[in-house]
Amino acid sequence: MFCIKDLQRFLHKNFPVLVLYGSASFSENMTEILSYTACRQLSQMVSAIIFFHASEYILAVGIHGRSNVTLKSLLISKNYLLAMILSFLEYFLEIVLCPSLKEYWWVSQTGLAMVVVGEIVRKLAIITAGRCFTHLIKIYHEDHHNLVTHGVYSFVRHPGYSGFLVWAVGTQIMLCNPISTIAFAVVVWHFFAERIPYEEYFLRQFFGHEYEEYANRVSSGVPFVK
Repeated sequence: MFCIKDLQRFLHKNFPVLVLYGSASFSENMTEILSYTACRQLSQMVSAIIFFHASEYILAVGIHGRSNVTLKSLLISKNYLLAMILSFLEYFLEIVLCPSLKEYWWVSQTGLAMVVVGEIVRKLAIITAGRCFTHLIKIYHEDHHNLVTHGVYSFVRHPGYSGFLVWAVGTQIMLCNPISTIAFAVVVWHFFAERIPYEEYFLRQFFGHEYEEYANRVSSGVPFVK
């Protein structure tokens, strides 16, 4: 019966160059995947993802109490997982087919800086708003729900969204993923472009003229969204 070993012997005997080239290519690909650049970029990416989601949940529990928080506060959805999987797939394909694309250290470091800045802005937004910050849009006014306009909210109306937008795009710049960088920017921007008007409809219901004056004075924090 013809087996794998027979095939290997046949290839070595009749196509030695092909076998050597295949082995060399595989070795080179593995070298690129396990290179210092790849290990640094991937470790930074994984650390950024873990810290972001863990801190979101921990802050939610600390502010609202464990009984009032669900796993939804981890902010992990099916669409989010799909986007991240596709970004990792792009990374591995490009580092094998075009490894030099990942060697632009200044691009990667710019992405890392965006990740840090985005994380800080978002967490400042959560801490500043306190109990007024929730991961779900409130459609009913609660007694403790006040209009927060101080701190980071004096610069932009939705610093939590601004921070996440910068963070999300930064993760892809950090990986030197050109396709995912554009995709993340478009998708996240579109999400907030639809969410902000919906959320502000209720904020105007809750705070009336006070919110109108605030909205006219302070930008949304998301480009091209009033």
